[in-house]
Amino acid sequence: MAYNVRRIRVERGIPQEQLAYDAGVDRSYMSGLERQQANPTIDLLDRLAGTLGVAVSELFVRPSKGAPPPATLRKGRKPKPARRKRT
Repeated sequence: MAYNVRRIRVERGIPQEQLAYDAGVDRSYMSGLERQQANPTIDLLDRLAGTLGVAVSELFVRPSKGAPPPATLRKGRKPKPARRKRT
């Protein structure tokens, strides 16, 4: 479940903090879910699936054997500024 929550969240470019806010949970609890240190209730699974726009069953799809861990989003909250060309 944790693998899929993180995978889907990163694929959609949703920061962990935003997903937690939209699902109505604390960001640190969301972090614990993604690190498999917390067990969500059925209600929370439903809210996470709804927030991510997937069916609850999508959260339980097993990754293929040897699948790499999901990527992470770029660190920081601000978008990287565009570099100016020197003339």
